[in-house]
Amino acid sequence: MAGFIPGALMALAIMIANQNQRSGDYSDISRLFRPGHADFTWHKKFGIRDWRGGGRSSGRETAARLAAGAIAMQVLAAKGIDIKAYCIAIGTITTDRRDMAEITNNPVSCPDALAALAMQHEIEAAKAAKDSIGGIVECTVSGVPVGLGEPVFDKLEALLAHAIMSIGAVKGIEFGSGFAAAAMRGSQHNDQMDSHGFLSNHAGGINGGISNGDPIVFRLAVKPTASIAQAQRTVDIDGNERLVTVEGRHDSCICPRVVVVVEAMTALTMLDAWYRWYGRHGR
Repeated sequence: MAGFIPGALMALAIMIANQNQRSGDYSDISRLFRPGHADFTWHKKFGIRDWRGGGRSSGRETAARLAAGAIAMQVLAAKGIDIKAYCIAIGTITTDRRDMAEITNNPVSCPDALAALAMQHEIEAAKAAKDSIGGIVECTVSGVPVGLGEPVFDKLEALLAHAIMSIGAVKGIEFGSGFAAAAMRGSQHNDQMDSHGFLSNHAGGINGGISNGDPIVFRLAVKPTASIAQAQRTVDIDGNERLVTVEGRHDSCICPRVVVVVEAMTALTMLDAWYRWYGRHGR
């Protein structure tokens, strides 16, 4: 690149022209607060909201994250770091299988072909009932060196949790054994070591806020899509009780769409953590 100075800061601008908007689909709810959406809180906080699809509280907001994340993933790949996210639960359908080669072979990004079919049926059943469904997405980051993350406020889990919880519809996150650790004893949860490394990965690849060289593994809970075609109770901007039915283009389950957003936000966070530690050494 002409004029490029190694180590210099560079800005990246991303502009995406939306040629497929349908603002008219939302005209009926311009004065109604949709249950499960940010309509009420945004209106109360700012005195205004974008009822034509949600504005910055819409999933469309993640488009720029994906563009930036795609670049970050390429930089990380050159450093040997690989990020994969996938659905391990949709509704009541769950899987313990991790066939990474299967993730791109089905529309729900599941690492289990049989479970993927059952998940699709679960989504179709919710759609037929004019309802929606949530699920669990898992993410694995491999090739991570020891040393990323800081000991106190910028623990690697804290940085990743901040990034992942900033994604709309994500309501929870756990690392390694996560909440299951509450029922375990220390002798079970501790990742013992031998001369070759750790013998288990209950910590999810992070100890004391710092990456330990094992794969980083975390899971996030995704709530059911807020926009559903069933009539629901709500109020309008004047406080009058009303019924609202949300029309338009809405997924009955957004877990498969969240997968790539998780990868993007993970990549941005991991690359930042890399440069925080190794950047000072010119690596």
